[in-house]
Amino acid sequence: MTPLELFLDLVFVFAITQVTSLLSARPTWTGLLQALLLLSVLWWAWSGYAWLTNNLDPEEGWVRLGVLAAIATMLVMSLAAPRAFGHDGIVFGVAYSVVRVLHLVLFVVASHDDRDFRHAVLRVVPSGLIGSGLLIGAGYLHGGPQLTLWALSASVSYSSVLVGHVRGWRISPAHFAERFGQIILIALGESVVAIGIGARRLPLDAKVLGAALLGMTVIACLWWSYFDWVVYVGQIRLAEATGDRRAALARDAYSYLHMPMVAGIVLFAFGLKSALPDATRTMPIVPVIGLVGGIAIYFAAHVAVRVRIGGGFGRGRPVAALALLALLPAALHLPGLAALGLVAAVSVGLIAYEVLRHRESRALIRSRRSALSTDDILEAARAEER
Repeated sequence: MTPLELFLDLVFVFAITQVTSLLSARPTWTGLLQALLLLSVLWWAWSGYAWLTNNLDPEEGWVRLGVLAAIATMLVMSLAAPRAFGHDGIVFGVAYSVVRVLHLVLFVVASHDDRDFRHAVLRVVPSGLIGSGLLIGAGYLHGGPQLTLWALSASVSYSSVLVGHVRGWRISPAHFAERFGQIILIALGESVVAIGIGARRLPLDAKVLGAALLGMTVIACLWWSYFDWVVYVGQIRLAEATGDRRAALARDAYSYLHMPMVAGIVLFAFGLKSALPDATRTMPIVPVIGLVGGIAIYFAAHVAVRVRIGGGFGRGRPVAALALLALLPAALHLPGLAALGLVAAVSVGLIAYEVLRHRESRALIRSRRSALSTDDILEAARAEER
């Protein structure tokens, strides 16, 4: 991964914090819907650049200037994000459109000597322009009509690369897995920031410190669940696939199914930010859904990725996701600290179960991953799947 890609990711992490800011300002059902729509279009913009830099060197010649222009425009888009459904709707729509157009132009540059790849790029140009135009139009509206245009924009973007539209795309497995792993790490960083923001101006008594440490425990479990296994098996499955099968796997397991992972982390960050000042009081329903339901969504997305890469449902993560959903009614009647404690208990229980059950295969990956062959890692993956 190049320094310029990391620079782009740093701007994207600011965009993620703005989603949490929107939710914190509007902790209602409408605010929740707006936040998820906002995250969906931001994610698609970032994902597009991850595919782009997988096919060309972003620091080469004029491409560097194009990526820097996209980064600057993404900053404007991020600044407008908290009020994208209000006064800054038009600014957000225009900035988003510029980000998408620059992305398409750079893709055309990347495909200049590859006819199949160029055709693949041209197939997504109409959806990119239509989706961007819908967001500009949404900036002139309010309420239900505005939300409808946002939903249509997201639908057009996400459906544009479905059946038959992966033909011609090129994927470098190691770089692709690294890019999406990096963005999971960045999202987890947002949760750490949420602890600092939530504890701001609060006395550092036992309740606040306890909630902060419980929150950090959950974040550590989320990190462990992804970087102890998923990141390696996903990369190997990409390397094992070829041609259109590899592109379809990259689209489904990463562009599509990593989005609910990030959404779950963002929702948890919002719930955690709310739980700190409400450690001894019951929390409103939307923050509780973020705190408990966000982690359930995260683990459910792991299950979906596992199924897509051919590993089956597994045992631990489906049970953890269902347990969190079952605990949601109880969490609505508990103080914030106790609700956070339930989430931490389920998360720690999942990690302990997986460490004990898959100790040998995971130790093999961690201790020898630099020397392992593809066959060795696949055998360890099959052992995990049994």
